[in-house]
Amino acid sequence: MNHDNPASNQIPPANGRVAIFIPTFGDGGVERMLVNIARGISGLGVPVDFIINRANVPYLQSLPAGVDLIELDTDVQRERYIKFVRYLERVRPSVVMSAKTRDDMIALEAKRATRCGTRFFLRPGTTLSERLRARGANPVKRFITYRRLRKLFLQADGIIAVSEGVADDISRITTLPRTKIHVIRNPNITPEMYDLADQTPDHPWAQKGAPPLIVGMGGLRRQKDFSSLIRAFSIVRKQRSCRLLILGQGRQRGKLLQLARSLGVREVVDLPGFSPNPYAILARSALFVLSSLWEGSPNVLTEALALGVPVVSTDCPSGPKEITQNGKYGPLVPVGDVEAMASAMIEMLDHPPEPGFLKAATADYTLEKSTRHYLRVFGIQPAT
Repeated sequence: MNHDNPASNQIPPANGRVAIFIPTFGDGGVERMLVNIARGISGLGVPVDFIINRANVPYLQSLPAGVDLIELDTDVQRERYIKFVRYLERVRPSVVMSAKTRDDMIALEAKRATRCGTRFFLRPGTTLSERLRARGANPVKRFITYRRLRKLFLQADGIIAVSEGVADDISRITTLPRTKIHVIRNPNITPEMYDLADQTPDHPWAQKGAPPLIVGMGGLRRQKDFSSLIRAFSIVRKQRSCRLLILGQGRQRGKLLQLARSLGVREVVDLPGFSPNPYAILARSALFVLSSLWEGSPNVLTEALALGVPVVSTDCPSGPKEITQNGKYGPLVPVGDVEAMASAMIEMLDHPPEPGFLKAATADYTLEKSTRHYLRVFGIQPAT
């Protein structure tokens, strides 16, 4: 990484404390995984500081008492930087990990300013080149963005990718040797996920005796390509009695409902918004479909398999190919190929694999296994 910075060559502070720095905390999968990482590391007896902007955000209620929640409480980026520098000088954690580009920039600027021996890790959670391409960035903009990202990543003491595909992408963008990028699977298979799955679902379509339920899940935005899922479902619906439930919220809700109406399937398609317990619904579904254009390591695909639910996924960059082990645990279809998606959906509805077989795909995604891997990469010994 950055071998010109004297801080890189210092012995890190001996306090063994890990700081997770995410002032841009939102309501997505990245945030949920960082909370899980904090929980897992704390559960292994390592002190954790969780640094956010304000605490009125989802998922934080599941942080244990052993995690110190630190609020920066400012919307001004420069003030966040100043407060974070003061934190570093006061606490001197062994490791800081950030997971979003804006936060990475603040963290690494603070690294240059403090030189306190703390090691800084970046955790990119998606396939950055595909996101830029899908958003229509022209070659000049991509070149400028890649150059900025390369400069940023080279300053870090370590890079942790959520999948091999993301690691390969980061290596291409930054010219970092692939061996310098660690791959750690997301810690999204937790004991409470199974407890939540056992609860009564909050949607009538997931009740016992209802027609087979197909589920999609995620933010209602372009990346998830739910329009392709609805089109594929309309084909399936002509041949099978079934319903489609898409859990999540976002700007595309009206557009997606209009599409369902135009295809004549509005009465059997529902977009109820955010569900406080999607696992109770997911566990009772006949099929989960991931229709994304790009990902990093799609958590809900792993969770569906862990619950023994058959899956169909696009072969998008990155993650599905690794999670399904090249289609062994669920068919992969080309991105945006509605006909192929519909055929795979019918195949899985007619010939669902055994739940025990599907669950075997997720052994590397458990909370304990993943967080122990984080500590090994950080060079910190668990206390338990």
